[in-house]
Amino acid sequence: MPADQPASHSVRRHLNVAIEAYDRTIRQFIPGYEEGIARAAELVARARPGWVLDLGAGTGALAAAMLAREGVGEVALIDVDGEMLAQARVRLAAFGERAAFHEQSFDASLPGCDAVAASLALHHVPTMARKMALYARIHAALRPGGVFVNADVTMPAEAALQEATYERWAQHLVASGIEPHRAREHFAEWADEDTYLPLDEELAALREVGFEAECVWQETPFSLVVGRKGG
Repeated sequence: MPADQPASHSVRRHLNVAIEAYDRTIRQFIPGYEEGIARAAELVARARPGWVLDLGAGTGALAAAMLAREGVGEVALIDVDGEMLAQARVRLAAFGERAAFHEQSFDASLPGCDAVAASLALHHVPTMARKMALYARIHAALRPGGVFVNADVTMPAEAALQEATYERWAQHLVASGIEPHRAREHFAEWADEDTYLPLDEELAALREVGFEAECVWQETPFSLVVGRKGG
């Protein structure tokens, strides 16, 4: 089976940004980025997890936000991009052994855990069938009462609503200092590796594998979804 997250994925190549500039640039690209990260971390912290998996952890922004909250024990950062994990190691140095780093893809075995989190990572899974398989593995890895929190881009299926969403997204890029013609070019460039699925399909997939799922916050097109495992 192909890997859910390509083994050769490189943020430097995909977004055409220096790794050192990623944390600044992602705020230009994603509306509500800081609020989404903060809300995701708070949702994880409410579950008071001893062990958290951070899928596609990148430079460690979400991991740092989780580790800074009371009730969160240790976080394992999982990512195929070694450059991003190197940045995360620097960022999380103050947390010592509470942060662990694993250079691997999403299709690797997931250990038992109390919570799983992801931010702007799972849109690299190209089809709903493969994403549902990943959701099933996340559900299986979680202990009873565990939580899965996913902050990511979603996109309506209807053409008119999709165009309106992209236009609103483009306006954010322009307001953040990106030239208007580059905003739309970015979307075309990202489409080589990114797949944005409808929110209702994401929720349906989570429920299909056993989660109680809901969208708890959204700043178009950035959506925060939580899945809770019974028990």
